[in-house]
Amino acid sequence: MLEIVVLLMALVLSLIIVIKSSDLFVDNIVEIGATLGISQIILGVTASAIGTSLPEFGSAMIASLSGSTEIGVGTVIGSNIWNIAGILGISATVAGVIGTNPKGITRDGLVTLGTGLILIFFMLWGEITRIASIVMILFYLFYLWLLIKAQKEYQDTKTPEKSFKKKPITKKMIAFSILGIAGLIVGCRILVFAGVELARIAGIPEMIMGLFTLAIGTSIPELVVTLSSAMKGLHELSIGTVLGSNTFNILIGIGVPALFMNIPVEPLSLSFDAPVMILVIVLVLLLIKKGGMKLNRVGGIILISTYVVYAVSRIYLLA
Repeated sequence: MLEIVVLLMALVLSLIIVIKSSDLFVDNIVEIGATLGISQIILGVTASAIGTSLPEFGSAMIASLSGSTEIGVGTVIGSNIWNIAGILGISATVAGVIGTNPKGITRDGLVTLGTGLILIFFMLWGEITRIASIVMILFYLFYLWLLIKAQKEYQDTKTPEKSFKKKPITKKMIAFSILGIAGLIVGCRILVFAGVELARIAGIPEMIMGLFTLAIGTSIPELVVTLSSAMKGLHELSIGTVLGSNTFNILIGIGVPALFMNIPVEPLSLSFDAPVMILVIVLVLLLIKKGGMKLNRVGGIILISTYVVYAVSRIYLLA
C-alpha cells in the first residue's frame, strides 16, 4: 500500500515538473528564436525536435557503445508512428486546429516521408549497416543545409523595422531553456517509471507496458512540448517539433549508433510497422492539405483513431 502511495505521489510530482518545464522551455526557446530572427517552423524542426529527442538518442548511443543488440529499428518506428498519429492527433484535438506554413510543411513533410522510405530501403538488407549509417547522416546534413537556406530566405523577407526591435539574448533565456529541457527529461523518466510500476502492480499485460515504455514513454517530451506549443498558438513550432523529431530519430538516432554496430531489423517491423509509418505520414500531409493547410480537430481524431487501430493490431493480433 505504501509503495502505491509513493508511486502515485511520484506520478503527480513528475506531471507537475513536466508541465512547468515544458512551459519554461517553449517560452524561452521562442524568445531566443525571435531574438535571432529564426522562424517557428525551423526552430521546431531543429532546436525543439533535437532537444526533445535527446533521451532516446542518448540511450541508443550508450547501448551501441556497450555492444548491446537491444537497439531495435522497430522501437524507433513505433515512436515515430506515435509522434504523428498520437501526438499531433491529441494536440489538434485539444487545440482545435494547428496551422502550418505551406512552404515549410511541404519541405519538412517531404523530408520526413523521404527519411521513412530511406529507412525501409536499408531495412530490406536485414540490418542497418555502416554504409546505411553514412547515407543517413549525409542526408541529415543535406536537410540542415536546406534549413539554413530557408532561414536566409526568411530573414531576407523581414522588414528592417523588425530588426531594430530585437532584444539581446540574455543568460536567463539560455539558462531557462536548458533548465526546461533538463526538467522535461528528468520529469518524463520519473513519469514513465512510476506509470510502469503502477501498471505492473495493477496486473496490466507486459506487452501493453512494453509499448508504452518503448514508444509512447520515450516520446513524452515531444507530446508535452507539441501540445503546449499548440495551446499557446505556436502552431508552426508544434508541428515542426514532431516532423523534426521523426527525421532526427531515424537519420541520427539510428544512423549514428549504426556507425559502431549493425542494428538488427525485426521482420514484423519491416512487414507491418514501417508501412504503417509511411501511411500515417502521408495521412497527416493529406489531412493538412484537405484542411486548407491546417490540421483541424476532425483530422486529429482521425489520427488518434488510426493509432488506436495500429496499437490494438500490433499488441493483440500480430504479437
